[in-house]
Amino acid sequence: MRRLPPLGAIEAFVQVARLGSVKAAAAELALSAPALSRRVQSLERFVDRPLFERRHQAMTLNVDGERLLAQLAPLLDSLSDAVESLTGTVEVLRVRLGVLPLFASQRLFPHLGKLRHEHPELHLDIDTAGHGVVRLGEGLDAVIALAREIEPSLYAKRLDRNSVYVIGARTLLEGPDPVTRPEQLSRLTALIHREMPDTISAWRDAIGLGDVEPLATDYFDSGVLMLEAAAQGLGVAFMHASHFENAKDPRLVRLFDIEVDSPYSHWFVCRPRALQQRPVRLFHDWLIRTLGEHGSD
Repeated sequence: MRRLPPLGAIEAFVQVARLGSVKAAAAELALSAPALSRRVQSLERFVDRPLFERRHQAMTLNVDGERLLAQLAPLLDSLSDAVESLTGTVEVLRVRLGVLPLFASQRLFPHLGKLRHEHPELHLDIDTAGHGVVRLGEGLDAVIALAREIEPSLYAKRLDRNSVYVIGARTLLEGPDPVTRPEQLSRLTALIHREMPDTISAWRDAIGLGDVEPLATDYFDSGVLMLEAAAQGLGVAFMHASHFENAKDPRLVRLFDIEVDSPYSHWFVCRPRALQQRPVRLFHDWLIRTLGEHGSD
């Protein structure tokens, strides 16, 4: 039988890799920082190569470390779950999740039956108030955020990439003066989501019409209400392609056959330490498999 490195060394390596800090990983494992460092170094000696780029108060995985983490972390998690299933009673696991209503209704809820089937013990407390990232650790365990980027101190995984669509009522294409040219935006009201303020400027700049201003700009904090306002003819919504396609609303049309990359993406975000909590980790792993950039959605 081939010799294996000590389990403690593997556990120390995975924790440091996930948290990016010897100090944080040591606190998580109830070890001193020097003791934890020795365990990581013993694994590096075992594989005969460094696994981290060491910087001041931070450790970042190198290429070999990334490859080893991808192989070891799921096995360590499975081992932990197997032991827990034998030694503990079945309990309710709960994640306090911040998510915008439109993402929840269009993309998350259609798949929650699969989550319940895979993890019947896992339950979600849903919070649809905006600006969830700032409330991480203070009421929320994790957030599905709509943002350009996420600050480096947080763990973030991109869930999608999207295009900006101009979405309006079907009636805008009817009548004696249908809206068929981008220049006609000057006589329409633009509907903009407060979490996506730059969609209109990104769209106009990409097609070379940065100087064209809408008649007025109305701001919303609800994508659901934006789509309804557009369907009612109250303006044209600058939203994502997925918002339009998933709405499946016959009252709505995509105006102008123009493809523009969105500066915004949906991200799974949490504090690094939260990813060590079993409920958050279970939900994260399921979400990435199901709705990640290469998922089935």
